[in-house]
Formats: sequence, structure tokens, C-alpha cells
Amino acid sequence: MRVADFDYPLPGELIAQQPLPERSGARLLVLEGPEPVDSRVREIGRLLRRGDLLVLNDTRVIPARLLGRKATGGRVEVLVERIEAPDTALAMVRASKSPPVGSRLHLAEALEMEVIGREGMFFRLRLLNQPDFLAALRLHGHVPLPPYIERPDSPEDQDRYQTVFAARDGAVAAPTAGLHFDEDLLGALRGQGVQITTVTLHVGAGTFQPVKVADTEEHQMHAEYAEVGADTCAAIEACRARGGRVVAVGTTSMRSLESAAQRGDLRPFAGETRLFITPGYRFRVVDRLLTNFHLPQSTLLMLVTAFGGYRRVMAAYEHAVAQRYRFFSYGDAMWLAPGSPADLPPSKSEK
Repeated sequence: MRVADFDYPLPGELIAQQPLPERSGARLLVLEGPEPVDSRVREIGRLLRRGDLLVLNDTRVIPARLLGRKATGGRVEVLVERIEAPDTALAMVRASKSPPVGSRLHLAEALEMEVIGREGMFFRLRLLNQPDFLAALRLHGHVPLPPYIERPDSPEDQDRYQTVFAARDGAVAAPTAGLHFDEDLLGALRGQGVQITTVTLHVGAGTFQPVKVADTEEHQMHAEYAEVGADTCAAIEACRARGGRVVAVGTTSMRSLESAAQRGDLRPFAGETRLFITPGYRFRVVDRLLTNFHLPQSTLLMLVTAFGGYRRVMAAYEHAVAQRYRFFSYGDAMWLAPGSPADLPPSKSEK
């Protein structure tokens, strides 16, 4: 498929730069039938039934961005991708010139790191003057807001760029569909008989990297750590037995569950996933998807069109732009029922 088939025009002013005052106050575009319906996240209980199962991603965003200088004096920005050992991490390093192996970085006026290797787009860094990378980030790091939020992070972001159910450190980007839930909304859903379980997918910085090829078959998906426990598998089996629906909150929950079902049936899973879902994929686990709006030509938009139907979802995006929905991490959300398996991007003969 052509990556260009997943493009759409988006006015820059629709990219949300701040969170709404109330988490559940976001708009919700409902795609249950062929035509989109405008609603609000706080009304999601109307879409859920007693016995349904919400699957949340319980990853916690770490303060992964560090600012400083190279030993030569040039400015440098470090975005930690993954902590590999107490004193070692993989990270993106942004500087006028890439630092060579053996060079040192002075960050946050408190941390000294050595570049000890390179792995694709990432640099391997060793923390020299403190023993604990995560503890150092908690003291000196910034909230790793996505590149399309064009402002410095603020104290408010420490709370709002984090789900209320975050439990496991490791993400450098938020599972944004989960940002819409507050304790009151979760309590109300439990009260109406909706069950809740969790998976973990530590969202990496690669989620914001553009797809740089023209054909989807040539794209190399970035690796992210995912975990689906035996308890979650049992909760899904029980949901099926009672006639409930499995509702993935976010594309990260969706990819975790589908990664755990690659052998045909759902099994406990822990490890890296590079699962790349495009139209034509056969979903094995999820019945409904709650997700934010995604970047043009992104792998996440490809996943959403695979689930909801290509033409149906792209038309819904056109509706969202026309109705001035707010886009991306701090933006509004969509609720999707599965689309037709025949709703695919145009073939080469149709172009």
C-alpha cells in the first residue's frame, strides 16, 4: 500500500497544545455505523454494556528529556528511549553534530554521560556520576512532550501527560486514549458493570518518527516492550464467555493484545513487539477501539483504518477536521466498531 494513501489535510491550529481542564471533557467521535456521531468522552458509558471489558495500558511516562551540552560546548538534547541497566540507556541525541563514541555529555547541570555505542537512530549512554538512571531522570528530566506540542513542558504536564492508572515506569510517550479517564469516570463504569483489566506497552519515541518509505511493505516498525499477563488473558476469556465485548483503550492496548495472539489464540506475552498493522489485517482479540486522532501517514493511522475500515475512517477524519475537533496527544477521541474487511485503500488499478 502507498503511505501517501494515509495522508489528510490538517490545519495546524487543530493540534491541541494544552490539555482540557477536565480529562473526560474531550469530544468523542463515535463510529458505530457508517456515519460518524458527535459525543463526549464523559458519555462513553452509553456505548458500553454490562459485562464489557476495558483494556487499559498501565505504562507510566518517565521524565525522559534532558537538556545540556556536549564536551565541545554545543547544545544537546537527549530523549531516553529505554533504560537497559541501572546506569545505561538507549536514547535519541539531538545536536548540530552527532556525538562520537567515547565523547561525553553534560546534562541538566548535574549529570555526566558517556556515549558508549550506537544502535540505528539511538545512542547508548552510560551515566557516570550517579548509579541510577531512572532516579536521575526523576530529579533532572523534563516531561517528554511530543514534537508537535510547540512549547516547553510545564508542571501541569507532570500530571496531565500521565494516565490516572499509570503503574509501571518505562514509556517516553503517553498512551493518549487513556488520558481521557479520571477516577470518577472509571468508578461510574465499574458501577454499571463494566470490567477493567490492564496490559503494559512502554511507548517509545519511535511512535513519532515519520514513515520514510513510499510503500508500507518497506517500513521497519520500531520495537516496543509489551506485556500481557495470564490474568488479562483470563479476563478476556471470561468476557467472551459472558457475551461481553473487549474494548481496547488506545492503539497501544490493541497492539499488545494482538501481539499476544499472533499464534492464533491469546496467550501470556512479554517481550518486544514490532507488530505493524495495516488494512487487511485479521484482528483476533478486540471488538471495539477507543483512540485519539493520529498523525497523517503514521503507522497508528494505518492501524485505525485497518480496524475501522479505510474509507470509513478517512471520511470520519474529514468530518473531525470540518467540525474542529482537537487532534493528537491532548486532543479529542474516537470510538470505533470494526469496519468492513473489504474497505481497503484503493488498488493500483483504481489510482
